[in-house]
Amino acid sequence: MKQQLYDIYGQIRQTIQPLHPKKQSERTKAFLALGVVSFFWGTTWLASKIGVRNMPGLQLAGIRQLLGGGIYTLFFLVQGYKWPNRKQLVQFIWMSILMFVISNGFSTWSLQYIPSGLGAVIGAMAPLWIALFSVLFFRESRLNITAIFGLVLGFGGIVIIFSDYLEALFQSSFILGVILGIIATMTWALGTLYTVQHAKDLNAYYSLGWQMLLSGVILTGIAWGSGDAIPLSETTPETWYAITYLVIIGSIITFAAFIYCLKRLPPAQSSVYAYINPIVAVLIGAILNNEKLNLIIAIGTAVTILGVYLVNTGFKRSSIEKES
Repeated sequence: MKQQLYDIYGQIRQTIQPLHPKKQSERTKAFLALGVVSFFWGTTWLASKIGVRNMPGLQLAGIRQLLGGGIYTLFFLVQGYKWPNRKQLVQFIWMSILMFVISNGFSTWSLQYIPSGLGAVIGAMAPLWIALFSVLFFRESRLNITAIFGLVLGFGGIVIIFSDYLEALFQSSFILGVILGIIATMTWALGTLYTVQHAKDLNAYYSLGWQMLLSGVILTGIAWGSGDAIPLSETTPETWYAITYLVIIGSIITFAAFIYCLKRLPPAQSSVYAYINPIVAVLIGAILNNEKLNLIIAIGTAVTILGVYLVNTGFKRSSIEKES
């Protein structure tokens, strides 16, 4: 009992004592990185939407990941990092297929058929799938009442949004876009859980570069092999602007910022981006791309984000209870 009291006292002192200037500076940078992620990842949905106007989604995603991953891996190889061994390469391949080939490839492809704001809201469902899959397949935790209510709200919010797209639901292309978006979020969730289970010891930045590079090769190969690609000579300047933005802002700066804040902020703080991204995407899509934004879509988006928040809260609380 006495030792427990000492432990509690030590935790309280660590909480209330001022941070060392160096640690304070790191936290400030981490919050700035979180702000970059929260805003700019939301803008990449519109950039992708602009890109798919003149280029098929899989080809666009392939070029983006090929260039972004190439820059990442080249940087680390120049810094003296070794080439991945066989075991690491297998891990990189699996992670790239889940996180980028299917997830990013399908989400970009989906934007050929649905608005960028709707794609972002569907993308915000990833934490809902993480909670479900972790319980159903990984047995990592259990769903408490808060998480269950959050799941109901999250999926209910999507239903509210779709109620304003009733006419579009009879269009096969719109349905295809929605299905692609949902599959993308599900594979992102599976990839996240796989990474936590099997890739804890990998350098996050170096691993990210290889995942993007490998997925870029695979996606580009699929696009050209299936005949669903356009000659690069026919690519419009608008598309190249979108690709440049996606590579520099979306794949290099924002991903680097995301990993930076993950390493330096508690999960509850670093996950804030998931609630801000779809709001940014919906607003920017409406302002710059004349996408539909009315009270029903606003309410549906808010309900979905609230559901995601409750799932995260309930899921973390359940995990803490399990550990204790």
